[in-house]
Amino acid sequence: QSIINIIAEHQQQLDAVLYEISGLEAVMNNVKTLHQQVVEKKEKITVSMNLHKGLVSALWRLPTEVLSHIFSYCLPETRLLLSPSTLKAPMLLTRICRRWREVAVGTPDLWCRLYVEADDRDWEQASFCYDTWLKRSRGRPLSLALGRYHSAKLRSLLQPYITHITSLRVSVHSFQGESTQLFLTDLPALQELAILGMTKYDIPTIAQSISRLPSTIRSLKFIDMRPFFDIEPLSSFSPVWAHLTDVQIAVCHPNAVLHLLQLCPNLSSLTLRVAFDQTEPLESFTHTKLQSLRILYDALLTRPLSDLLNALSLPNLRTLEARRNGRNASWPHEDMKALLARSKCSLEILTIGGRVTITDAQRAEYVILTPSLQVVVDHSSTYF
Repeated sequence: QSIINIIAEHQQQLDAVLYEISGLEAVMNNVKTLHQQVVEKKEKITVSMNLHKGLVSALWRLPTEVLSHIFSYCLPETRLLLSPSTLKAPMLLTRICRRWREVAVGTPDLWCRLYVEADDRDWEQASFCYDTWLKRSRGRPLSLALGRYHSAKLRSLLQPYITHITSLRVSVHSFQGESTQLFLTDLPALQELAILGMTKYDIPTIAQSISRLPSTIRSLKFIDMRPFFDIEPLSSFSPVWAHLTDVQIAVCHPNAVLHLLQLCPNLSSLTLRVAFDQTEPLESFTHTKLQSLRILYDALLTRPLSDLLNALSLPNLRTLEARRNGRNASWPHEDMKALLARSKCSLEILTIGGRVTITDAQRAEYVILTPSLQVVVDHSSTYF
């Protein structure tokens, strides 16, 4: 009986403790609830205070035109075109606050560069995104780069903007089951065209497409500096050459360079790679408008640069850059002096690149001919 009484007494004590615990738990829950309410209230006050602090900041008082100009500096510095991404400008700018979104969406210059892929993967969503982007350009000149694409889908997407495309970068082998035909027709405002991935087998088809380019075209670049063009393939690109002011290309030999210059009377900038030696003599040629000439020539070749320098007269030349691809080599100093004397040009910068040596005495002779000339020797392996 005494044991039973002890158990009963302990049960009463346990019930009392449980009641106390229950009361404490209720108090703790109330405290937690109160704490959470106070924390939320604090956060609301902090947010409101920071917002009002921002409203008195000079940034919020900037005129829309100034803020829009600042936004333009948020774009990537590289000339590579933009893929839509919420993590990068300009789309990132639309996610900061309502005013920034309004300013960014209302600034057409932020939406004029775009990298497009038109394939079968989530095309409906991708085309909606591309179309929204392009609509924000509001008729401004467009610079586009085409990745993998399906011609019919691409034309459907770009049809409303076709008259605004002024710059186009396209890879020859980005087609999906289609023949090698560039997206070049019906581009009445096109001024710049860059082509990647071209081989000698693509020349006939590409030449046919390029020959149909509008008279607005001013720049034609073969980015990978291949294939090496000879005289006959160069001629097949006519009449486009006559309109060009900027060309980047690879040619088989110096004689092809002269032929190219003859085809391009309005050329002001030429970047080229010369591939092979040529034993036959070159005829003299004068180009009156060329201002910038950049040449990359192979280490195994001994004559292409000297032959070119001896054949050319460039009275309007302002910058000349020559890089030898490969082993150490001497610089054709006498040929360069002859070019300067013959052309009577006001050359401003002469850049000698690759493993080419030049002496201080040679530098001094150039300065005598052209007192304002700056001679730069760059031994880095960076090419065009």
